[in-house]
Amino acid sequence: MNRAGLFVALAVAVVSGVVFGVFAGLDVLVARRFLDLVPGPFSFSLRFNPTVMTLRDGSIWLVALLAAPAVAALALKIALPRRRMLLPGRAAVFLLVTLALGPGVIANGLLKEYWGRPRPIDVVSLGGNQTFVAWWDPRGNCPTNCSFVSGDISSAFWTLAPAALAPPAWRALTYGAAVAFGIGVSLLRMAAGAHFVTDAIFAGVFTFLIAWAVHGALYRWPRTRLTDDDVEHAIERVALPPHDYVLGLFGRRPSRPEP
Repeated sequence: MNRAGLFVALAVAVVSGVVFGVFAGLDVLVARRFLDLVPGPFSFSLRFNPTVMTLRDGSIWLVALLAAPAVAALALKIALPRRRMLLPGRAAVFLLVTLALGPGVIANGLLKEYWGRPRPIDVVSLGGNQTFVAWWDPRGNCPTNCSFVSGDISSAFWTLAPAALAPPAWRALTYGAAVAFGIGVSLLRMAAGAHFVTDAIFAGVFTFLIAWAVHGALYRWPRTRLTDDDVEHAIERVALPPHDYVLGLFGRRPSRPEP
C-alpha cells in the first residue's frame, strides 16, 4: 500500500475512464464476446452454467473466510474486553473497515442503488430492453441493484487488504494472488452478463483506493496512525461499562485486564 500502488490505480482509472468514456461502445463490444461465447436459448447462457455459479459462490465464501478472523477477534474483544485480541488491533480494524466501506457502502450501498446503469443482460443491443449508457452516466433506467459498480468484484479485490498485511517477503505474492482473484471474479460476472468491463475496473480501483487510504490512516501517516494497543484500549473504553454492568447483575466482580 505505497505510492507506487496509488499511482498505478490512478493511472488505470484515468486511462480506462477516458478510453471507455470517449469510445463508450467498447463496453458493449467486450460484453458481446461473452454473449456469443456459449450458444443457447438465452442471452449470456453462461450465467446458467453450474460451474460458473459454483465458482461465484466459492468466491463469496473465500471473502467471508478471510474476513472471519477479524470479525471473531472483534466480537470476542467486545464480549471479553479485558482479554487481548486474537488479531492485532489495527489489522482487525483495517480488514473490517475496508470491507464495510468498499463492497459495503460504496459499491452496494451507494453506486449500485443510485447509479442507474443497466446491466449488459438488460441492454437492447445485447438482448435486453433497456438503453445502454456509458460508465460515467448515472441517468440510466435501471431502478435498483444496477451495473456500476460490481459488488462481487469489489469484494474480490478487497482481498488486497489482507494481502497488505502479509509479511514483506510474501507481499508481492499475496498482492498478485489478490489481483488474479479479482480478475477471475470479474471474468465470471462479465460472462454472466451481470457487468461491463468498466464496472469491473472501477470496482477494483475504488476498493483499492479505500484500502490504501485506511491503511495509511492506521499504519503510515504520522498524524493519524495508531498502535495495536491504541485500538484495543479504544474498544475497551466502549465495551467495559456494559460488560461490567452485566457482570454486576449476576453478582460477579470484574477481573483484571490481561497483560
